[in-house]
Amino acid sequence: MLDAIICPEWAYRYYSFNANWATEEMMGSMRNGQGDEFFVLFNSHGAFIKGFDHESLVASLVLPSEQFYRDLPRQFAACYSEPAFSPEYVTFCMWRLSEAPAWSSARIELAASGDSDGSAHLLSILDCSPETYRRWATEYYQREVPPKATIAVYEHRVLTDEIVADINPTIDLASLGEDIAQIGYPT
Repeated sequence: MLDAIICPEWAYRYYSFNANWATEEMMGSMRNGQGDEFFVLFNSHGAFIKGFDHESLVASLVLPSEQFYRDLPRQFAACYSEPAFSPEYVTFCMWRLSEAPAWSSARIELAASGDSDGSAHLLSILDCSPETYRRWATEYYQREVPPKATIAVYEHRVLTDEIVADINPTIDLASLGEDIAQIGYPT
């Protein structure tokens, strides 16, 4: 929702979310315009994450994409061929079934260096901290993103004209109707 307020043009957003991606599925994504991306699919079976970090060690190895999906449970099999997820560009893939105690991934032998697949770097924004997002957005969009308004959105408070104007004075709440519905932001 924050990216929708900061950047009204969907095509230029860094982060997006669709609460009605498909029947009983939600999907979030990150695309930075430089080739890095991740997609997260949520369904009744759990969650699937696929990402690509073009500067990672794994990207330089040019591994066949099939290796990343070989242990993928049938509940997420469609993700392997979903064109919107760019399945051929992958440096990490993980999933967690609802009943599983932990995340899983294909068993691929990778170098033991820190973040060889880029997942820690790309997914670091998902730490549930409004301050992490605020710092990132202030730098990326090169404008101050107010802490109080960021916290309000993180806490899913009802959006008001004041919150929206505090984040982006060039738009109003009424202009966000489609985005609010697509994102599934509480009203």
